[in-house]
Formats: sequence, C-alpha cells, structure tokens
Amino acid sequence: MKPTVLIYRSDLLPASETFVAAQAQALRRYTPCFAGLHPIPTSLLIDPCDTTLLCQRDKFADKIRRRLFLATGIAPQFVRSLRRRQPVLLHAHFAIDAAAALPLQKDLHIPLVVTLHGYDATMADEGLRRYAAGRTYLRRRAELRARARFFICVSEHIRRQALERGVPEEKLRTLPIGVDLGFFVPDPLRSRDLDPIVLFVGRLVEKKGCTHLIRAMSQVEARHPTAKLLIVGDGPLLDPLRAQARARLRRCTFLGTQPPSVVRDLMYRASVLAVPSIVAASGDTEGLPITLCEAQAIGLPIAAFDGPGVSEAVVANETAMLVSQGDEGALAEAISCILGDAALAARLAAAGRSRAEQCFSLEKQTARLEDLYTEALQ
Repeated sequence: MKPTVLIYRSDLLPASETFVAAQAQALRRYTPCFAGLHPIPTSLLIDPCDTTLLCQRDKFADKIRRRLFLATGIAPQFVRSLRRRQPVLLHAHFAIDAAAALPLQKDLHIPLVVTLHGYDATMADEGLRRYAAGRTYLRRRAELRARARFFICVSEHIRRQALERGVPEEKLRTLPIGVDLGFFVPDPLRSRDLDPIVLFVGRLVEKKGCTHLIRAMSQVEARHPTAKLLIVGDGPLLDPLRAQARARLRRCTFLGTQPPSVVRDLMYRASVLAVPSIVAASGDTEGLPITLCEAQAIGLPIAAFDGPGVSEAVVANETAMLVSQGDEGALAEAISCILGDAALAARLAAAGRSRAEQCFSLEKQTARLEDLYTEALQ
C-alpha cells in the first residue's frame, strides 16, 4: 500500500490551479489526498471523494469555523478525519496556506513541505495584511520557516526572492511543476482559424498585465484587421478590462474560466499566446506561468513581456518573442511578426515542444518531487 500525502490548499481548488491537481494526480509512489478548509463548488479539478474538508458549504457558520481555525488552529473533528487517512506527509501549496495548515502538521506529527508559487514569495507585507489568511501567515511566518522541511520553489526567481526574505537557504529547493506532455501535444490534424487568434489565458489581476495586451492589440488590428483577441480567465479586473476592450478593439471576446480541455482546444486554434505579465504594485510577480509551459508543449508560438518567471519558462527568440516589460508597441510588433511570418511561427513552435520535453515533463518533475518527499520523511 502506497503512503498517503495530504495535498493542502485552503480553498479547494481554484480553477486557475490546474497545476496543483495535475501534479497530485501524477504521483506514483505516494497516494494523494486533498485537504482544505473550504470547497470551491465550480471546481472540477479534483474528485470530491479524495478530499477532506473543514467545511462542506459556505454558510455563515462555516465562515465562522474557518475564521476560528485561522485564529486558533483548533478543529478536533477535522484533525480526526485527516488522521483516519493515515498520512505520512503534508504538502501545502503557497506559503500563506502552509501557515494556516501549521496546526494540522503539529497535531498529526508529520513532516511539512511547502511549494512557493509566486505572490507568497514576492508580495510585500502591506499587501498580505489586507486579508485574514495573510495576517495569519505573517504571525506564523517564523514558525513556518522553522518547522517546514523544504520550501520548493517553482523557479530560480522565486528561490532568490525567498532567500532575500529570510527563508533558510538549506531549506530551499528549485523544482518547476511540469505539464502532461501526452495531453498537451501538437496535433497535426488541427488547423489554425482562418482569422488569426491571439490568446490570453490567466487570472484577470494586475500582474497578468491584460490591460497592456488590450492596448497592444489595437496596434495589431491596424496591421491584421481580421485578428481577434480571446481572453480566458476571470478575476477582479474583469469589468474594467471589458470596458477597455469595448472602447479600443473591434474583435475581442471574454470567455471566462475554462477547463483544461477547452484551453487546449483554444491553443490548437490560436496563432499566438500573449503573456503580458508585469510586476504588480504590491510586488506580486509570476513564479513560472504554467500556460507558457503548456503552449510550448503544444507548439503554440508565444509573445510575452520579459520578466520574472517568464524568462525561465521560455528561451528568448528561440521558443518565444520577448520584449521589454510594459512596452506595448514592442508587444504589438512581436505579435504581428508571428502572425505575418509562418516560418518564424513554425520555428518557435518546434523549439517550444523540444523545451517542454526537456524541462517541463510532468512525469519527470513529479518523480523528482517524490524524491523530495522521501528525503523529507528520512
């Protein structure tokens, strides 16, 4: 019987976090069990039978229980339910969630490993103080750093940020999460749409930079009148971005959050993936944008702002066209070049698939994760 690992995320599971579910499902030497405080009803990423939750609903009483747990760490029934799973290790995604899970780690007497993804290693304390889980993290940060066996960083950028913020160097490991190369695979039977599609996939938050892409697309439309922008994702900036697109663009559609199979199909149809990520005012940056890894695996050309996380996912001028962060004119030029040069697009596509196979195989990266699990248990 394979040992059980608790995969912890306080909210199970945001639709944008396909990488958390995929990594857990790729485990071979360990059995994953998801644990969290609250289910996200619209999430289809995990099997409800494989989850253990503090609260099953989102009523007022459930919110009180979550707040009480964040404040005190007291939840005896939750702990008993988790103990029945007989876990040997707790793997928390995001440092903020790991801090919330510290009482569980202590009650269960099992090792803790934490994956740092982005904002949890880069956001300033002022931003974290604005919400309850962030304040819990700040109170427990020193204890978390002392008790965790490893902090797994999804990129070297995140490792450097964690080190600068005081995480002990000997506890840091760099390990990108991979993508399923059998699911995200070039399909020679698929053809691009006759009208070129520029695709954006990501949460509609400041660091994803979608506002810059909309402004750049107005220049792209001038050179490629039939080009259209498809925006996949949701978030707090949805309404202002919609208003901006209506005012500036002729052909732009917001598709909302979509499951991985739909995202893959849109990548097959698209001519270019645009990734205009920036450093947010709060300091929040990309860790390693998983959509870049997926696009390379499929063979979809990429135009992106150069910057943290992005520059580690792709190779400039080999698997992606990178331009200076915030330079909307240069981003428009990069997109237009890909749309107008079939040979360039084919070269980027082939090199992208090769890089995905070399660096972002989910099978290989998860095997390395399991090696870290075994090391933590020793």
